[in-house]
Amino acid sequence: MISKGILIRLEVKSGKDDDVETFLRATNPMIQQEENTKAWFGIRFGKSEYGIVGMFESEEAREKLLSGSTANILTQQINTLFSEPPRVQRLDVLARKMPVTVPQQPDTKAILLTFKAKAGHTQEVERFLKDAEALAREEPDTTAWFAIRLDNDEYGIFDVFPDNGGRFKHLTGQIPRELAKNALSLLGSMPDMELPTVLEEKLVI
Repeated sequence: MISKGILIRLEVKSGKDDDVETFLRATNPMIQQEENTKAWFGIRFGKSEYGIVGMFESEEAREKLLSGSTANILTQQINTLFSEPPRVQRLDVLARKMPVTVPQQPDTKAILLTFKAKAGHTQEVERFLKDAEALAREEPDTTAWFAIRLDNDEYGIFDVFPDNGGRFKHLTGQIPRELAKNALSLLGSMPDMELPTVLEEKLVI
């Protein structure tokens, strides 16, 4: 069962966007061969802002990726492609939805939502996120969904969709409505929502 994850943010030098996208696409075949990586996404947040999201069943599997050949290649590109060193955040996966059959089309859109829990209410936030898994499983256009706790004590959701239509259905669906309904009792900060584009992905069925 997926329980660990990473979020790597990549700040790209001016004019190097195409090179970074080529790098992420070239990395995917290596990731496909890593049996311990259960899900992996190369994403674009915006101009000169990219990222990598990975999901694993154990701490050992996560560290293998962070110390393996893919990470070494990324390190070698720091001075060439990036304006600052990659920022790595370790994630705990509290709940998850993975596809049970091969998706009919690759995912192209994602959501990354992060927020602080209200002081003294972390248990309630974690229960909300775990309960939301059942709602995510009822969304046919949500390919994969992960409720996460970040290493800076923030919480969040990362999920992927085949197109804008699937993402819109999720944004107007029951999970956001329930979160908004419980915002005053659960949230210690305004949610930060980013809408990345998915460039490459791996999903183990």
